[in-house]
Amino acid sequence: MRKRVYSIDMTHGPLLGKMLRFAFPLMLSSVLQLLFNAADVIVVGRFAGSNALAAVGSTGALSGLLVNLFIGLSVGANVVVARYVGANDWKDAHEAVHTSVLLSLVGGSGLVVVGLLLAKPLLILMGTPDDVLDLAAVYMRIFFCGMPLNMLYNFGSAILRSTGDTKRPLYFLIIAGIINVGLNLVFVIVLHMSVAGVALATIISQGISAVLIVGCLLRDEGICHLNLKQLKFYPDKLKEMVRIGLPAGLQGCVFSLSNVLIQSSVNSFGSIAMAGNTSAANIEGFMYVSMNAMYQTALSFAGQNLGAKEYGRLKKITFLSMACVVVIGLTVGLAGLVLGRQLLGIYSTDPEVIRYGLIRLSIIAPTYFICGMMDVMVGNLRGLGYSFLPMCVSLAGACGLRILWVFTVFQMHHELAWLYYSYPVTWTVTACAHIISYLVVRRKLDKSLATSV
Repeated sequence: MRKRVYSIDMTHGPLLGKMLRFAFPLMLSSVLQLLFNAADVIVVGRFAGSNALAAVGSTGALSGLLVNLFIGLSVGANVVVARYVGANDWKDAHEAVHTSVLLSLVGGSGLVVVGLLLAKPLLILMGTPDDVLDLAAVYMRIFFCGMPLNMLYNFGSAILRSTGDTKRPLYFLIIAGIINVGLNLVFVIVLHMSVAGVALATIISQGISAVLIVGCLLRDEGICHLNLKQLKFYPDKLKEMVRIGLPAGLQGCVFSLSNVLIQSSVNSFGSIAMAGNTSAANIEGFMYVSMNAMYQTALSFAGQNLGAKEYGRLKKITFLSMACVVVIGLTVGLAGLVLGRQLLGIYSTDPEVIRYGLIRLSIIAPTYFICGMMDVMVGNLRGLGYSFLPMCVSLAGACGLRILWVFTVFQMHHELAWLYYSYPVTWTVTACAHIISYLVVRRKLDKSLATSV
């Protein structure tokens, strides 16, 4: 009975209301996850100084580079489990769930080793200033010790999303988020632990959310029930998750590589510019996850309807997800632009930090909806089982073109504004390419369905 309360029937009935019911808790969940990082940044910026703020912010792109491969694999888990749920295939769903959970633990453990060994060398390679380097290395090493918990939560959430359940991950993150903020204040203000304190608070709160989501899967009596004694890799399920998830993960890694290059370019302007960039990037993060909820929605709805062979609903899912992401992107982007100075003031009271942050916000915030359109098209393609194609398009457009921009246009105009212009330009080119790719895939799918009839 509990499953009926939390899950959503994605394969029957009106779509828009169900998509919004799915997306809204997911949006709030993503915002809460960002609040983990925002609480770190705000507390450390207010009570530990600009260098500590720059240290925490300078690790974001590098952490993403190392973590995104396994986050991509969780996308593969979402699609595979959703397909079996849509087909009401209990045996295959059971095998996919247990493969996913074991993959999260193995991947997270590997990331601990990588983070501990490579944190400082990679930060040096990025050109992190000496006055920030040691603090950034401490934060990154502690943060990576929590990777098994982080991965377990992400894969567990992907499993629940595949059934239409986005509410319980939200509830768990509310609990963990409150604990994270409280621990931040204690560790930094009372115990004066600086960046080590905020990193420790983050992994403790991640551990709580991971335990809650595993408990949820253990108690589940439906198609996604988890039995820890039956954890094993089922080769066919693992292969399918890797087929779909690895291109997504590699895309995320290369995206992060381009962001590392951007971060390295920002580093050349000094620690104050780094702090302003960090503050603005955190604000943009809230805009991004608001739109990314529609990416996750398109991914799950397309996957389930494909598994249920409800092919007529796929075009509606694409149209509705695109319309919703444009509305959401324009709303949050313009709000961020109008309220930019006030929002940046939450992170730092230094006028120079705020000035640098406004340079970034003024360019990226009003154009962010284009990034949302790009991601939603990727979600629709991956939901249909096509992951290699959007990876290639994204690598050539959003990543390759951005790297080219840094080494050409930015070198000719060595100003932060010109560095940030690379974002809307590459989003526009890549979004158009994804739309064309989707139309080609849809034509191929329609032809195959006509032939099989």
